[in-house]
Amino acid sequence: MPAPDDDTYAMLRLALTPGLGPIRTARCIEFFGSAGRVCQASPEQLERVHGIGPKLARSIVPALRASAEAADRQIKLAERIGAQIIARGSERYPPLLAELDDAPLVLMVRGRLCPQQDRYPVGIVGSRACTLYGLEQSARFAGSLARAGLTIVSGGARGIDTSAHRGALDAGGRTIVVMGCGLGHIYPPENADLFDRIVAEDRGAIVSELPFDTPAAAENFPARNRIISGLALGVLVIEAGLKSGALITARVAAEQHGREVMALPGRVDSKASRGTLELIRDGGAAPVIEPADVIASLENAARHHHAGTHTARFVEPLRQQTTPDTQPAAVGLTPTQSRIVQALSEPRSADQIAAELGLEITALRSELTLLELSRRVMRVGGRFQAANRDSAPS
Repeated sequence: MPAPDDDTYAMLRLALTPGLGPIRTARCIEFFGSAGRVCQASPEQLERVHGIGPKLARSIVPALRASAEAADRQIKLAERIGAQIIARGSERYPPLLAELDDAPLVLMVRGRLCPQQDRYPVGIVGSRACTLYGLEQSARFAGSLARAGLTIVSGGARGIDTSAHRGALDAGGRTIVVMGCGLGHIYPPENADLFDRIVAEDRGAIVSELPFDTPAAAENFPARNRIISGLALGVLVIEAGLKSGALITARVAAEQHGREVMALPGRVDSKASRGTLELIRDGGAAPVIEPADVIASLENAARHHHAGTHTARFVEPLRQQTTPDTQPAAVGLTPTQSRIVQALSEPRSADQIAAELGLEITALRSELTLLELSRRVMRVGGRFQAANRDSAPS
């Protein structure tokens, strides 16, 4: 793999600098004019960037200096596993993902991202603990959509994700795996052959925003889910129980990214489909029964993407609804969810939270369920409190 150019190297350093992150880095680049100049900035210069005060500036500068060594290590790891590093702003960077304010500064990539071939991507997500019905339908929809020229995006996990990737490959199509770990790890390990097949057959890519040596951990997955949504024109939920992270992906897609969200109905008495059915019932997703329904749902978004107006049509309206004071506190949280988490400085009942925030109790309980699924909130008896999300991924 060719060595990264100067801009990519500088962006990699910024991505590896604690205290920056995608949004602050974008402000810094706008202020200084390039990623390379940000790397050379003094504390006094950084203080002038919106959102960076004297204390943070003093901590960022030594971290920036140390980032050169960290970047060199990542480049060596990339060479070892045959991966490449693609920076935001590169012509190879996925254009739909670039629409996100918190789009990754760099993507670590095994295989090949092709903006032309991957012009019309759709995310397919669902539970790891799925039924045979879910596996069959995931492969069916992925295969039909891949034959129609859509690229299938999913998370590479057990269950629905794996079936979607295999369905796309078996149909002769392309697929993108978004990992919740660095590409130096294989998670889950039984998918090593699947990931190798994608690369060997030049049918897509395995991508991650995380350093190559980052192991799989629960706290990585909400951020991973935003990339699945951001890469796609829309997200299809195949089968999801009440505790499935696929529901969080669907919520982020609709409320933060302006993406189309669709869901496949399942048996009304199946626990594996309960989350999907409630998503449809509550108006969070359009029901689909055939792959043609997905194509019809994505037609408008695809037309705007082709015309170069997708951001203006789907993303800008959401930005205009979000002020700096209501910006989500973390990846995967809506403004309302951020307010709920902030209100839980001590354990409180649902009624207490609803009264303080002025929320309808039914709407609040729905938000609390999603926050429990994302491990932001935990239930203790009849009360809720902010949670410590340290458990390992399933």
